[in-house]
Amino acid sequence: MDTSSSARHTPETRSRILDAAEGLFVEHGFEATSMRMITSQAGVNLAAVNYHFGSKDALIQEVFRRRLTDLNRQRLAMLERLESEAGGAPLKPSRIVEAFFGTALAMAADTEHGGHTFMRLLGRTYTEPNAFVRQFLAEEYAEVLERFLGALYGALPDVPREEILWRFHFMMGAMSYAIAGTDALQLFAGKFDDADPARMLPRLMSFLLGGLRAPLPDYTGLAVKARRGGREAA
Repeated sequence: MDTSSSARHTPETRSRILDAAEGLFVEHGFEATSMRMITSQAGVNLAAVNYHFGSKDALIQEVFRRRLTDLNRQRLAMLERLESEAGGAPLKPSRIVEAFFGTALAMAADTEHGGHTFMRLLGRTYTEPNAFVRQFLAEEYAEVLERFLGALYGALPDVPREEILWRFHFMMGAMSYAIAGTDALQLFAGKFDDADPARMLPRLMSFLLGGLRAPLPDYTGLAVKARRGGREAA
């Protein structure tokens, strides 16, 4: 156990705490992961966690911030490069999707430096409600989402903005579900060996682009059914 004052103040101790918390949050969720579990996994005492983070909420924020800030920076840098190359012309939708989702999937394929674990945590966060974390992520994503949605609006002028928002929402959900793991897939597919994170990028990008390019839904048939249902109920 790391108990000395000098040891618990080192950057290496801080990284150990973040790594331990990240892995435990993936495995157990935020609520079920206790500070005792984190300190035990990291080999430190509670004083070290308090010194570096002050509280569990602050620790959760730092777990996300240390990788998400860089991920969003990469996304914006790629988008800015594409816009510069386009010289004011609308971007191809596929390039926008690749810039946003491709960078995340590349991080998910990194099994050596913690990227894969973090993206599993991010995927779990999208599918499991936690008001505190979601509010924090909304703030972290505000600028990057505004820029990317604006680019999609310009690239797809004939698609209603509301429809683009829904499709982006669906794409976020598909990515989150995919990177969170293959446990659900194994429920109905049995033993599933092809779970190489490196193959996720081309597989999921193909699916996301197909969804973005899908024909607009026909709401007229729904309206007719709704009117018929109302008459039958009357």
